[in-house]
Amino acid sequence: MTKILVIEDERAIRSNLLKLLSAEGFETIGADSGYSGVQLAQQELPDLIICDILMPGLDGYGVLKALHQDSATATIPFIFLTAKADRSDLRQGMSLGADDYLTKPFSRAEVLEAIAVRLQKQRLQTQRHTLELKKTEALMSYLIRYDRLTNLPNRFLLQERFNELLTQVKADSQRLPILCLSLEPLNHLNNTLGPANGDLLTQAVAERLTSCVRKGDTIAQVGTEQFALLLASIHENEQVVKIAQTLLSAFSSPFHLGIHEILLTARIGIAWFGRDGRDLDTLIKHASAAMEDAKQPGKTPYQFYISSIGAKSQEALLLEQEMRQALERGEFQLYYQPKVNLLTEQIEGAEALARWYHPKRGLVSPSEFIPLAEKTGLIVPLGEWVLKTACIQARAWQDAGFYPLRIAVNLSGHQFSQPHLGSLVVDILRETGLDPSYLELELTESSLMQNPEAAIATLQELKALGIRISIDDFGTGYSSLSYLSQFPFDVLKIDRSFVCQLTEDAKNTTITTAILQMAHGLNLKVVAEGVETSNQLAFLQGHQCDEIQGYWFSPPVSAEIFSELLSSGKGLSLLSNSG
Repeated sequence: MTKILVIEDERAIRSNLLKLLSAEGFETIGADSGYSGVQLAQQELPDLIICDILMPGLDGYGVLKALHQDSATATIPFIFLTAKADRSDLRQGMSLGADDYLTKPFSRAEVLEAIAVRLQKQRLQTQRHTLELKKTEALMSYLIRYDRLTNLPNRFLLQERFNELLTQVKADSQRLPILCLSLEPLNHLNNTLGPANGDLLTQAVAERLTSCVRKGDTIAQVGTEQFALLLASIHENEQVVKIAQTLLSAFSSPFHLGIHEILLTARIGIAWFGRDGRDLDTLIKHASAAMEDAKQPGKTPYQFYISSIGAKSQEALLLEQEMRQALERGEFQLYYQPKVNLLTEQIEGAEALARWYHPKRGLVSPSEFIPLAEKTGLIVPLGEWVLKTACIQARAWQDAGFYPLRIAVNLSGHQFSQPHLGSLVVDILRETGLDPSYLELELTESSLMQNPEAAIATLQELKALGIRISIDDFGTGYSSLSYLSQFPFDVLKIDRSFVCQLTEDAKNTTITTAILQMAHGLNLKVVAEGVETSNQLAFLQGHQCDEIQGYWFSPPVSAEIFSELLSSGKGLSLLSNSG
């Protein structure tokens, strides 16, 4: 049933209008002032609002302004009631976003016609919006499954295809081969030739690879110069060897790119499902190890995986041992990247990021130690240290007299699946003295989608404490809009892969715009990661993004430098003026 809110201070007019609408089958709500009208609109979220202009206290114009500042009520159709028909009054209301006017006294037919027109327009807008979201979801589904340059499947789609074949393999007790192919020096040539020619070379490589595979096979790009092949109907070593030789032969002839004649060196590693591993990650790891073995002098350019190839190197073992000692030795530090409110243009919060300063190796890249921590289980004590240290620092900034900032901490999948996570967070907050409302926990889609029901329960427990919940790297995982509405999120973070090509890639622009509209429609705040240019910033400001973080404002910095940023009052306006 359509719900209509009537905001009118004159009791007789309000009563008559409510009776008229009720008789026509509408669900009605009445408010006798602008202030109570705004409150009811936010609580009840009616389908349409009819509001008098001239009211004591908060008038109709004030009501409309207040509702348009709230994303939940901003799109509700709004009809003004007025005893005046002056053009300037009409223009003022329309400029604020009013949909129509009814001049007192009005007839029953005029009221019903105005309502019918506004509701029909709203239904059409909703239908268009739904269609746009479906198109956007379809486009997003494609983009997260294919490489944008080559249109080859990526790791995500490869996993889906692998899962599909796995049911057949189990049923038929057949073997399933995974091939990893590297092309050297493709990465170096991409950098040497420049972006345009580098892209042309990569596309030519993709075309040549595609010509070598058969229907039902999958070739995916899993690295800058590495590709993986999933062979659906090959079950014998001899057949795999023929495929490998076909691939090697395809890359024995050079690529012609303008004046350049480019020859790439192909090496292939092969692993079998069952014998060499039972999950895709393990199989790719072992096929990659065999591929590296094929690069050794005197080796055949294709190699099958054997267990000795997969033995850990001494260096990898040493790094794992040193990481176990790094927490005890205090080698980890927290850096903080500012999160800037685009409305106030001031620092509103920070994301805490772990850094490892090894006494001999120097700075160890997070891309190296975070996967190692995940693999060894060290991510759990490391994550607990990050959470506690970040809370201590946030409280220290408050005690120093700075405006309270919300500190954001990433939770890994391992951490999130730990029992009694809520109790751990409560204990840390109690110990550090940080109010829960100043803590934000960021999770990736992949960590939530393994067990959505359990994830929802855990998130609701954390949110009940007053903690803000953020979905990180949105658009790089499952990205289901239906699941998104089920999780109790407060914040959506747009992944940097969309932001980095925001003003150059029309698809990225479409996706990012739709994500912003969708998130605001779900009452989520939106944070854009990886903002590096003024054009990206201008686009996000123009599309009502709530917060940004990235090198355009500041890279991650130590707590001391972050304190200096707070003391200096650095904001976007100051940054623009200094630029």
